[in-house]
Order: sequence, then structure tokens, then C-alpha cells
Amino acid sequence: MFEKLKQKLKQVKERITKKVAPEPIVGEKSEPTLEIGPETSPVEETKLEVQPEGKAVEQVKPAVLEEKPEAAVKGKGPRIKPERGAAGEAKVGVILPEKPKRGLVRAIKRVTGRELTEKDIEDILWDLQVAMLESDVAVPVADQIVERVKTGLLGRKVGLRTDLKKLADEVLGEAIREVLKSEHEVDLIKIIENKRAKGEPAVLVFVGINGHGKTTTIAKLARYLTKRGFKVVLAAGDTFRAAGIEQLEIHAQRLGVDIVKQRRGADAAAVAYDAIAHAKARGLDVVLVDTAGRMQTDINLMDEMKKVVRVAKPDAVIFVGDALTGNDAVEQARTFDQAVGITGTILCKMDADARGGAALSITQVTGKPILFLGTGQGYDDLVEFKPEIILNALLGD
Repeated sequence: MFEKLKQKLKQVKERITKKVAPEPIVGEKSEPTLEIGPETSPVEETKLEVQPEGKAVEQVKPAVLEEKPEAAVKGKGPRIKPERGAAGEAKVGVILPEKPKRGLVRAIKRVTGRELTEKDIEDILWDLQVAMLESDVAVPVADQIVERVKTGLLGRKVGLRTDLKKLADEVLGEAIREVLKSEHEVDLIKIIENKRAKGEPAVLVFVGINGHGKTTTIAKLARYLTKRGFKVVLAAGDTFRAAGIEQLEIHAQRLGVDIVKQRRGADAAAVAYDAIAHAKARGLDVVLVDTAGRMQTDINLMDEMKKVVRVAKPDAVIFVGDALTGNDAVEQARTFDQAVGITGTILCKMDADARGGAALSITQVTGKPILFLGTGQGYDDLVEFKPEIILNALLGD
């Protein structure tokens, strides 16, 4: 799952690790040494200079610096090495240079840490932006992730003891976790239990594009609910598609649940109404209403879907999207939300999705949470959505 995006994020993490790592100190030694340069040349031969009065005066050239600076005379000002002549007279003192401090300061900065600047990470952010867009992440969501990573890295201090891989995982993980969050929390089990406490069935209507796994997802959710002790009835509201009714009927037989159906071409809203009445009469807990798959641009079918929702008065409208379609699934979810107000999303075919764009984008674009992920063809291949599933798939080793 998400193999392509995972590899791209791995490359971004490696860039973070290499880019912000402290540079090694080159050419420094454990003990500071003094090099002989133009200002500290060896002693040259003593020359005599004749003054105007005719008296010879001894001129002294700089002496060799002593090897142990700590042996210098202590006191205020620079250290001075006194030098003695043959007769013991003190000669002119030689001023010793200060100990080199630049290497020490650099070493201290490496240990204590330096703050990351925008210049340090600008090319990393560019790589991340490209990786998101290539993986079909919606542009506003990609921008949001990049901005959160930027905020997480800027001003962070890195030093010798900084675990840069951990830092990269932390910053990227937090950015992705934020875009997967929804302000609207939806718990289908709690919705069903609350309705059962009132003696009424919970009604769930499923919408989406034809061929994206809607009917199969209804069967998977029926299995999920019956395993938890709920009594379910299916409403074959897809009266438009050839064999749509038969497909749901086969699922109902295999799962051992009730189904309410009419002939092909019948009013889908009437099928939903009959299924709800059946559930009330039999004391069933949940009505799962299938609808005809439709493109968001098909005005007639969209109007029919609005009628089904108006008649059924569902407790939740669930959009079923194909994760492999990437940004198309996100745009479809937004259109269905505008038409009937979806409660949440179930994404199918997650096991085959190498890009992950739909999973990262759909919550932020619609403002509604992902409820389940379809991970295979079996009835049990439906898992409750948790952000950790996406994070582990993208950032795990």
C-alpha cells in the first residue's frame, strides 16, 4: 500500500537527515597547536646597527615561541615570554598570540545545536511538494502538508546528539496526521446502538460512482455488523444497473441476511421505504440502502439520489470511493457532499493503491472522516480507519 509515495517520502527523509546534519570539524586536533607564520618567525642572526653617535646597539629579532603556552608569565593583558641574554640581562619581550578559539566555538555549537533556517530546508520542501503532487495529493492538501513540515523544522536545533531520522519521522508524521483528522467524528456503532435503544432501525444510504465497489462494500459492512450482533436488511435500490439487484441478492444469500427488492427500473426511493418498513416490522437494527452508481455530472440520477435521501431520512450517507482514482475520488466526494451531505467515506482497493493521494486528501477536502478502508475482495477485508494505518504504510521501514 502506498509504495510509490512511501519511496518518495523516504527520499525526502534522507534529504532532511543529510541536509540538516552538523558539518564535521575538519583539520582540528585535540590539543591546540601554534603554527609558525609571518608574525612568529624563528630567531634570526643578531645584527649590529650603528647609531649616529657611533655606538653599536644590539637589535633582537623575534624569538621562537615556547611549546607550552601555559608556561608564559601570567598577568593582565597578553602573555609575554621574557628572554635572557648571555649576561642575564632581560631582552625585549615577545608577545604571544591568543589561543585559537574558532574550532572550540564550532564544536560547542555542534553539541548545543544550531537553529534550522529557511535556506537550510527550502529544497527539501520543494522535493516534498513534488512528491505529494506526483502521488495525486490534492494541491491544497499538499500545500498544507508542506507548510506544516516547514513549521516543524524551522527553528529546530540540531546538534551531535540529534537523532535526525527520528526528527524527520516526527515532523512528517505530525503533518500527515493533521490532514487525516476531521472535525466531525462519526461512530457508526454508536449511531446504531442509539437508534436501537429507541426501538428504531438505523438507516445508512450508500452513494458513489458505478463500478467503484459500492455494492461489494455494502456486503462487507453487513458482515462487519452481523459479527457484532446486529440484525441487518439490505435494500436493493440500484434499479438502474443491469444485474445490480441480482448482485446484492447473491451477497444477501451468502451472508444470511434479509433483502428487500423490486423489479429493475422501479423507484429506488420506494425500495428504501419498503426496506425501512420491513426492518421496523421485524425488529431489525440496520437498513443498508444501495443506490445506482452515477457520475457526479449526471443530473437526472443525482436528482433521484436526492429523492432517496429525502424519503429514507438516513442516519448516515456514506460515499464509497475508489482509492486508485486519486484526485477523481476526492472531487467525486466533494460533489456528492454538496448534493446530499455525506457523513463519511469508505475507500476501496487500498491494498492496490501505490500513490495514496485520495486517502491523504479526501478528509481535508470534504471535511468528513474516512470510516473504513477496503483492503481486498473478501467479506472480512474491511478495516476501521485509523490514522496509524496510513502513517505506518508511509513512514514505516
